[in-house]
Amino acid sequence: MSDPTARALRLLSLLQTHRFWSGPELAARLEVSDRTLRRDVDRLRELGYRVAARPGGAGGYQLESGGAVPPLLLDDDEAVAIAVGLRTAAIQGVGAGEQTSLSALAKLEQVLPRHLRRRVSALQEHTIPAVRPGARVAADLLAQLALTCRDHERLRFRYTDRAGAETARHVEPHALVPYGRRWYVVAWDVDRADWRTFRIDRMSALLPTGVRVAPRDLPAEDAAEFVRAAHGALARRHTAVVHLRAPLHQVRAYFGVWAQAATEGPDGTVDWEIAGGSVPEVVAALLWIPAEYEWTISCSPEVAGALAAFGQRLGQALADQSSPVARSRTKE
Repeated sequence: MSDPTARALRLLSLLQTHRFWSGPELAARLEVSDRTLRRDVDRLRELGYRVAARPGGAGGYQLESGGAVPPLLLDDDEAVAIAVGLRTAAIQGVGAGEQTSLSALAKLEQVLPRHLRRRVSALQEHTIPAVRPGARVAADLLAQLALTCRDHERLRFRYTDRAGAETARHVEPHALVPYGRRWYVVAWDVDRADWRTFRIDRMSALLPTGVRVAPRDLPAEDAAEFVRAAHGALARRHTAVVHLRAPLHQVRAYFGVWAQAATEGPDGTVDWEIAGGSVPEVVAALLWIPAEYEWTISCSPEVAGALAAFGQRLGQALADQSSPVARSRTKE
């Protein structure tokens, strides 16, 4: 291998396995002399790679960990594996480093050859995680938004609100935030001169403008706090307090994190507030309380009416099922 650059990259690829290589073994792999091998090792050291050398008959070379991460050399399979892992982490919002995962994904996908990007997309498309957020968001979209946040680049897109109305928006993206079962982008709305949050699954026709601006100060401790403040009140628009006749530790053991806000009530009961962004959400949550629990409920007339109507519908459905007509249809 006569090309010094290609030979150095091949040497780096071997050393990045972090195993110990004897000098003769490395020289044989690269088809060079011991003297040329030493020059190639010195070249890597000049580039910031810490290559340890052990002299003597049992001597050799090994790549050490340094104070900073030097450029990594990945083969095709390694690059695809890392990209798929970052995509999965981004889509599912794994851990506290979502923004870091998105930034790394964006950088990696910018330099992937087209044939590798196709492999990554195919693997991601046909790999279905057991737990996913309620609204699926493409990793490519997250990566594109992460780049605009990183570069403080203005962005245009179409946005569909919860009522189905579509508008054109012109914003300065600040950060991406996973909240509940959704992904949001926190951005300064240029036309409205105010901070806004946008559900990413409702965004379409993204068009980066190429215009970069100075970052603005967010009116909150961080982007996550801003999203919680913007959507927390909406998510708790309707509430109901369930009074369970059971010990508090038993309720928390059964319902887990959902019952962490439950408190001890009088006479050995538990008071547990259940909230939702709509009345049907509250009704649906109450259906998860098992029949063996004895409980009552305190709620607004709106929630009470929805519960009564739902009970009547269930009773009617059961009555229809037991009718002669329903029995004859079942036999058919």
